[in-house]
Amino acid sequence: MKFQGAVILEQGVTFAIVVVKKSVLSSSTKANEVRDSFQPYFPGSPLVLAAQDAFGRFEYQGRKDLVNFLANLHPSQIPWSEYTTS
Repeated sequence: MKFQGAVILEQGVTFAIVVVKKSVLSSSTKANEVRDSFQPYFPGSPLVLAAQDAFGRFEYQGRKDLVNFLANLHPSQIPWSEYTTS
């Protein structure tokens, strides 16, 4: 499986972002299930889910302080990477 994500260190907090389909964010139950499925790839780090709308704008779901931080960044400022898992 391949997925897009990033690891960010900001103000002493290391956290991860994973790009998911927008439909994942429509249900907190589904978002939590998906977050739990990605957590093993980022052990010990808070995980934020990110999805793009039809206009390319990002929406974030996760810890409020991290979501607020990301909302003030342009997506080009995030160090996106492609991750491959088996």
